[in-house]
Amino acid sequence: MSDSLSHSNSPTLRDRYLALIDQIVQITLKGQIRSKEQVYQMLAQQVVPGTAEIFERCLDERTMEIEHEIETVKDELKQAKATRSQRAIKTIASEWERAAAQNRAASAIAKAAEQIGASEPAYLLADLLQVIDPNQKQALTIAQLKQLAAVLKQQATAIESEMATEVQQVAMGIDRGLQSWQHLEGYLVSWVYDGGQSAIGFENVPGQRGPWALWAKQVNSPIPQALFQTLALERSLLEWTTQQYFHLDDWVEMALILQFLQRGLVGWTEQRIYDAKLGSSLAISCFLTFAAVWGELANGFMQATSLNSSHRERLADGCFQIALQILRAFAQKQYFPLYGGVFASFNGGHLQSALDYLDLPLRQVEGTQEKARILTLLGYSQQAVGNYHQATQFYDRALEIARAAEDVPCEIADLNHLSRICVAKKQYAEAIDYSQRALLLSRQVGDKLGEANALANLGYSEVYSAQAIERLEPEVYEMAIGYLQQGLKLSQQLNDRQSLSLCCSSLGAAHLVLSQPQAAIDYLQSGFQAAQASGDLYLQGLNLVNLAEAYYGLQQTEKAIYVGCIGMYMLERIASPEWRQAAGLLTILQGQMGQDAFQKVLAQYRPQFMTAIGVDGYDYIPQLLANYR
Repeated sequence: MSDSLSHSNSPTLRDRYLALIDQIVQITLKGQIRSKEQVYQMLAQQVVPGTAEIFERCLDERTMEIEHEIETVKDELKQAKATRSQRAIKTIASEWERAAAQNRAASAIAKAAEQIGASEPAYLLADLLQVIDPNQKQALTIAQLKQLAAVLKQQATAIESEMATEVQQVAMGIDRGLQSWQHLEGYLVSWVYDGGQSAIGFENVPGQRGPWALWAKQVNSPIPQALFQTLALERSLLEWTTQQYFHLDDWVEMALILQFLQRGLVGWTEQRIYDAKLGSSLAISCFLTFAAVWGELANGFMQATSLNSSHRERLADGCFQIALQILRAFAQKQYFPLYGGVFASFNGGHLQSALDYLDLPLRQVEGTQEKARILTLLGYSQQAVGNYHQATQFYDRALEIARAAEDVPCEIADLNHLSRICVAKKQYAEAIDYSQRALLLSRQVGDKLGEANALANLGYSEVYSAQAIERLEPEVYEMAIGYLQQGLKLSQQLNDRQSLSLCCSSLGAAHLVLSQPQAAIDYLQSGFQAAQASGDLYLQGLNLVNLAEAYYGLQQTEKAIYVGCIGMYMLERIASPEWRQAAGLLTILQGQMGQDAFQKVLAQYRPQFMTAIGVDGYDYIPQLLANYR
């Protein structure tokens, strides 16, 4: 829009805008306007930027006058003319909306470019990521990002400082990121349908399934290509990052590519309306995987000695910022898993690094509902890897924020998680107290999901409490089993696989305590299947380890070895200390059977192992047992 009109004199500007509206109406009535585009061009050329409010008031004024004329004029010719004028006014209003949107976009791009151009090197990435944050109400489109890159290139030529090179690299990174995304967009989900795959989970056999290998073939830039290859083979992102030298444009390109991939995958999964549960499960996997990727990249940049300290720190901080943006978007989703964690794709050491670094940016965020939910998510992850102290800190902080934000479902979830941790620490009275509070609160507000988990935790706590003090009265265990059965029934009604798995796992563990292995097997098998459907690696491994104990109790040794090895591998992969429970049982069986007989069982089940954990997992079993000893 031009600056041909001065807005130093508001009344004059009002008169001119009224005259402009009247002019468009008159030439429309005379048939001199042949397309809406002509109206758009007149508005774009003659409405001054920053004066939209004045023009809109003028448009409202003329609209009301014409409506009044239509209602009051009796003469048919005059009324017909007024009706035609009303149609012209509606055309002006619709084209003004288009022109105003373009104006807002142009203003946003100009403002963004000004913010980036005026930034200092240490804050350049932070300012850029704020500008391209997809959580904004008016997130920049691909076309607008292209315009931003063009404006930044122009600005770079006018900057007389070291920032000129930095701004130029940002622009180059945006351009390359958009070009790479154009190559990848057609392959966003094609890999799901290749080879009859029906899931999108990022926990498949290394190098054989999943999107990373395909995407590596479709992108031309060396850094994104190497990143995808590293992820495809499940190699350490930390080690890979420390071995690379990242220019600023490389990092920006990578950031845009991953952002578009993550948003595209989430959007695709959310549209899978034929199976809402499947869609939400896949979306959860996408959010958690990309957040974990950025956490691991941050870890790598912090240790990258090939970069100078200031460059290293700002790249790591940029990774934190993107991870936080992903988690904030995730926390606002209806399907956000208050009873799940971050271990979609990383093994133990890598997962722990991601958890540690995801915690850092959260310390700088004010107390919000989103922060409480993210802390709950991280707490569950820390709980799964056995960091009970850290998990308790997360839950306590989340509980405080959730109460202040009046996020009752989150508050209930934190009470439930704290109950579970207390059982793990053998603090049974505290566990019962937390679960009772969660149960009471969930019933008060009608949170059925929270109630199902509270019932599972209460029954679980009661069983272990009674066992600890050697209470053998049947009615004590019957009451506890009753709570667990209620939780299971409610989980089935809700069709919530995560809660269903927890309830089945708890019932299986309770029957093991009561020396009823056959009853335990039925529950644990169902619990494992539900955990698979929900994508919870921790509950999958936990159910399998307890299943091995149940088979051992029935002297079904081969089955105990098979499920015990898989459970051991899965739990060790996410650094859960409970892998040692399975390793202990397997070591006992190995001693009882002898090394040769034990190896024969492993060889017998090799095809099943290959399907479940791949050749790397199968080959790793002897090493895990050696590590345990």
